[in-house]
Amino acid sequence: MRTVPGPTDHVVVVGAGLSGLACALHLLGAGRRVTLVERDPGPGGRAGRVRLGGYQVDTGPTVLTMPDLADEAFAAVGDSLHRRVELMPLHPAYRAGFADGTSLDVHTDGEAMEAEVRRFAGPAEAAGYRRLRAWLERLYRVQMRRFIDTNFDSPFQLAHPDLARLAALGGFGRLDARIGRFLSDRRLQRVFSFQALYAGVAPARALAAYAVIAYMDTVAGVWFPKGGMHALPRAMADAAAAAGAELRWSAEVSALERGAGRVRAVRLASGERIPCDAVVLTCELPTAHRLLGRTPRRPVRLRHSPSAVILHAGTDRTWPGLAHHTLSFGTAWERTFDELTRTGTLMSDPSLLITRPTAHDPSLAPPGRHLHYVLAPCPNTDVGPSAAAWRDLGPRYRDSLVAELERRGLDGFAGSVREEMLVTPLDWAAQGHAAGSPFSVSHTFAQTGPFRPRNLVRGVDNVVLAGCGTTPGVGVPTVLISGKLAAARVTGGAVRRPPGPRPRPAAADLPSTPTGAGAHDPS
Repeated sequence: MRTVPGPTDHVVVVGAGLSGLACALHLLGAGRRVTLVERDPGPGGRAGRVRLGGYQVDTGPTVLTMPDLADEAFAAVGDSLHRRVELMPLHPAYRAGFADGTSLDVHTDGEAMEAEVRRFAGPAEAAGYRRLRAWLERLYRVQMRRFIDTNFDSPFQLAHPDLARLAALGGFGRLDARIGRFLSDRRLQRVFSFQALYAGVAPARALAAYAVIAYMDTVAGVWFPKGGMHALPRAMADAAAAAGAELRWSAEVSALERGAGRVRAVRLASGERIPCDAVVLTCELPTAHRLLGRTPRRPVRLRHSPSAVILHAGTDRTWPGLAHHTLSFGTAWERTFDELTRTGTLMSDPSLLITRPTAHDPSLAPPGRHLHYVLAPCPNTDVGPSAAAWRDLGPRYRDSLVAELERRGLDGFAGSVREEMLVTPLDWAAQGHAAGSPFSVSHTFAQTGPFRPRNLVRGVDNVVLAGCGTTPGVGVPTVLISGKLAAARVTGGAVRRPPGPRPRPAAADLPSTPTGAGAHDPS
């Protein structure tokens, strides 16, 4: 594995999102001195927090899977995720509602889910689910260490027996066809293939290997941190500070001072100069390339994932049919993905994610009130409406979403809203997200694994990248891994989880504090 040559005693990490915080903790655990600089008033990045009247709104991801990956970062400094954050497992992980009026609770416990599938679609589909679950578990074991949790220096690293094992599992076929081998019910197929949208690829064109995301969602478990998702980056920042990191808020980087092929110092917009031995950039790829003064050349231009419109609504009521996470599927499926990724039109029959965080933490809203997060995928600005077009389009689309929610059983939604915030590609673009998409570079085959933008920078010896635009990719688990992989590039050694189970002491119930609006990430 290639690593940063020369001294690496003092590392400046740019960006206090989940990848930057994970990187900082792993660096601290390896004995490095770390200065973490963040342009926002507090930690979180995409996983930010805003106050909306009396509501506390997570501006980014709402689904937490694979919390052990976060615990690895805490463990690096002798700390524990479970000491700092109270995690609540979600049962069900999701509720799926379909256009024919049926619904399905998605359980991550195998026996519970088998029983639910049997109730929903009969014994043959229940048996197919058990086979699918076993396949997902094998797929995860083959991929995790060799193809996800690893630093690639060359495509030749793919030449490993695990590649043959992945091929034998059908990982290089198409996702929808592979899921269809286990489940014939079209509704169930959607539950285990909609995750391809996280990767920015339609299930009909996604590699079956991307079903590993469905493993994380439907097998490994889904959790919710008390205090909201923002409690995770806050706790990571607290642990980094306790381990000796210098945390600099409202500190925007304006330039990198270079000499003899290395960055010698980081300059802030305030004019301050921070000398360093190495730099980890966790900002958006366009921002990183601007600071570096160059954009790496690729044979084909990078493609970005679809974007999203998010309606954050503080309401005076809720609806009994909603779980913590509810997937509301329209009738259309293949056409929906075609609209999002090819024709660039808004979903004519939308599939939506509705999250109700007050289901497990009522303190996020005023007494007797509720918080709802409605995510509608939409085309990015490369293939769909421009960022500027959303100035007029956004309010109209908001009204159509609210009307659609009422048609799907959330009667009175429009009149229940007391506070709201609408986020569109215009907002994502204003925050520096390329193509107006918070989901960054899509996971086409040519943009996955060793073909994804590397985390080492050509021509500069001591700069490493982390975040969703580089390896291994988009999503909370993979972004945490990206921070760990970046730290390994600096420290010169593999950063692995400690052997044996981690203890889970009683969680500290930390008060929630606002940090201001950071960049958003609903992935």
